[in-house]
Amino acid sequence: MTHVALLRGINVGGKNKLPMPDLVEMFAAAGCRDAQAYIQSGNIMFCSSSAAVAARVPDLISAEIARRFSYQISVQLRTVEQMGGVVRNNPFLRAGAPESELHVLFLADLPAPRRVKELDPARWLPDTFSVRGQEVYLRLPNGVGRTKLNNAYFDSKLETTSTGRNWRTVTKLFELMAG
Repeated sequence: MTHVALLRGINVGGKNKLPMPDLVEMFAAAGCRDAQAYIQSGNIMFCSSSAAVAARVPDLISAEIARRFSYQISVQLRTVEQMGGVVRNNPFLRAGAPESELHVLFLADLPAPRRVKELDPARWLPDTFSVRGQEVYLRLPNGVGRTKLNNAYFDSKLETTSTGRNWRTVTKLFELMAG
C-alpha cells in the first residue's frame, strides 16, 4: 500500500533543518519500502506491507526525529486513495479558483462536527476555507504569508494538529503516488 507522510515544519524558513536522505533512512528503518522524498519540506512517499505497519510510522518517525535532532514534529499519513480524494474534492477548484491560490491543511484527527460548525468561512474574506473530513481546503487570494487562516488558527479551533501544502505540491504528490 502506497502512503505519503507529511511532516510539519521541516526545512521551512531555515528552521528544523533535516536532510532528506536522513529522513528517508528513518523511514526505511521503520519498515517502509521504497521511501523517497519529494522536495525539501518533509514529504516522504513509501510503501508498507500492511495498514498496521503504516499506522506505527508517524509515532516512530516523530520519536526518531526528536531523538536525533531534538525537534518535535508531527507526521500525517495519507494513502494514495485518500490523496486522490483530496485532489478530486477541492471545492474551490471546482468553482474555478486559480490553482495558485489553493492550499490544503492535512489534519491529524477528524475534527468534531461541533468544532467545524463553530468556524465562520466568511470571517476572513477574501480568504476562505472548507473543512471536508480530515482536510481543510483553503483559498488564499493574497497568499499564504498574509492570511490569518494558518495552522495555529485551525489547530486551536479544531483541537488537532495540521500541516499545509500548496495545491501544486498536493497534486504532484498524488501523481507520484499513483504513477
